[in-house]
Parts: sequence; structure tokens; C-alpha cells
Amino acid sequence: MAFDFKKEYKEFYMPKNKPEIVKIPPMNYVAVRGMGNPNVEGGDYQQAISILYAVAYTLKMSYKTDYKIEGFFEYVVPPLEGFWWQGEKPSVDTKVRADRAGRREGTKGIDYTNKDTFHWISVIRLPDFITEKDFAWAVQIVTEKKKIDCSPAEFLTIDEGICVQIMHLGSFDLEPATVALMDAYLKEQGFENDLNEQRLHHEIYMSDARRVAPEKWKTVIRHPIKKA
Repeated sequence: MAFDFKKEYKEFYMPKNKPEIVKIPPMNYVAVRGMGNPNVEGGDYQQAISILYAVAYTLKMSYKTDYKIEGFFEYVVPPLEGFWWQGEKPSVDTKVRADRAGRREGTKGIDYTNKDTFHWISVIRLPDFITEKDFAWAVQIVTEKKKIDCSPAEFLTIDEGICVQIMHLGSFDLEPATVALMDAYLKEQGFENDLNEQRLHHEIYMSDARRVAPEKWKTVIRHPIKKA
């Protein structure tokens, strides 16, 4: 039976439909950065997804090649994820000024009606036994055999730390109501959002949008937090 991250780490991938606080350990990802509307047919976002899956599945199937990864075991490729913001990431000085003003400049909210201004880092989690050397091998294989330009791909480690998360059901455009539930819960618990240039709005896509109706989409929404 192949190792399935979703089943083995339900606390990270299958939260309830009410907010909860969780500590996320450092994780490694194959990542592609970009900007723009993710719904544009053949756009940068969709090209990024093609790169992510090509590299992720090449690593997954490496055991059938001459290339051997130390500590490898068979696993299910984890779900697609994304880190999102709009406008410029605030600098340290801007962040300090924003703190003093009691707000976050550049990360204080997402305007879902203006998707052209989205910045994103799309990622797929990698098992801990995958090293940067293994990642480089997979990129080379995909580039040579599948003729896909993988130059935007990077091996990225993200340490999210303490976060609040919830399972959102429905269209992405309806997320603000779910985020409002998270914000109210944080206030009750003595926490506040800690969105900044290093800690971003995070989504994990548990449904295949090509096969599931929007009203049934399941998306983990996760925000970094700190004590109020």
C-alpha cells in the first residue's frame, strides 16, 4: 500500500469545517512562482501546474528507473497547494509601520474580483527523503524527455509554524465568509493573523476542480497567526 500523506497526516489535510489552531512543521516542496489570473486558459498558472506535476510524478516513479533515491518508499503524490497574495509583499520597514498602525499593508485581504493582480507560489509537497540532488535529477529528466521547460521550478522549504486552518466547502469566490469565521475564532482565542512577506495565505486543494462541481470543492484554508 502506497504511503498517502492525506491519510497519514489528517490533521494537516482534513481539518473540520470549523477553525482550529495547528502547528505545521517544515516541509519541502517543488514550487513555481508567478503572477496573474489562475483561470486564464494556457496562462502562466496552468503552465506552472503542468511543471509541478511533471516533476512530482517523475520523482514518484523514479523507482522504476536506474536512478535510485536513498530511503525511497512508494507514495501517493500529495495534493496541489498554493500561497497567495495581492500587491507587493511588504518590506520589513513597511511591515513594522503596518504593525504600529494595527494593520498589514499588502496582505490585508484578497480581492477575488480582481484576479489579474494575484501573486502565487504553487507547490506540491515532496517526501522528506527527496533531496535537492534528487530534485535536480527529476527536473533534468522532465526537461529532456518531456520537453517541458522546468527552469521556473525550485526546491522550496517552508516552515509555517503556528496557524489557524479550516475546511472550506464551495467556490473560491466564497472564501471571505470562511475567513471571517477564522478571524472571529482567533479573536476568541487571543490570537491574530500574522500575514507578512514570509507568511502567506495558504490553500490546499482537496478536490479535482475538473471533475467536481464548484459547490462541492473542498479547500483547506490556512493562515499564519501569533498571540494578540
